[in-house]
This record gives sequence, structure tokens and C-alpha cells, in this order.
Amino acid sequence: MVSKESRSKVRVKKHMKLRNRFSGTAERPRLAVFRSNNHMYAQIIDDTVGNTLVSASTLQKEVKAELEKTNNVDAAAYLGKVIAQRALDKGITTVVFDRGGFIYQGKIQALAEAAREAGLQF
Repeated sequence: MVSKESRSKVRVKKHMKLRNRFSGTAERPRLAVFRSNNHMYAQIIDDTVGNTLVSASTLQKEVKAELEKTNNVDAAAYLGKVIAQRALDKGITTVVFDRGGFIYQGKIQALAEAAREAGLQF
């Protein structure tokens, strides 16, 4: 009988491979994305000191108030705009995109493209 690893274990393994390839610096921090079944989270992290510089999620009141649902592509696109705007307000223009082991399609792609359109470069 063939036994398969769970999807979450596979995702974590992919994420570790990605994290070995790049990390965020003070000049070019890392935009880390996580999605659960109900919400999405985005953080801009400086890995050299381990600080989160900017964060946004669909749990926050001001973001949640603008959304009909918190777990669809529209919510991801709105979250991309929010994180990009907060980053630009802090003076962050270029980032390294960390998709967190998730496939680059759907919600992850919508968030990334919205952040690019809002002015972040990656």
C-alpha cells in the first residue's frame, strides 16, 4: 500500500527548501505569505535581526471591514494592496517574495500581483 505524506508536511518541506535559497535583509526584506482555510496573513520580515517590519492579515478589523469573505481571491488581492501600502509608508520598496511552500496560483498569485500593482517590487 502506498502511503502519502500529508499536504501540510509536504508544504512545510517545500517552504524549508525555499527558505534555504533566500532570506530577507535590511535592504531587501522578505514578504512571507501564509494562508489558512479561513484567513490570509502577510508579513515583511528582516531575517538578519528577526524582526517583523510590517504585517497585515484578514483578521484585522480595518481589513475585515472591507471584505465580504476572508478566504477568497478578492480578499487576497485586497490584502496585497494593504501590505504594499503599509510597506511603502515605512519606506520599503523592494522585497523578496516567500510563497511559504504554497503553489503560486489562486490566492497567493492574487496577493503577489496586487502588491506589485500597488508599488512593491519583487
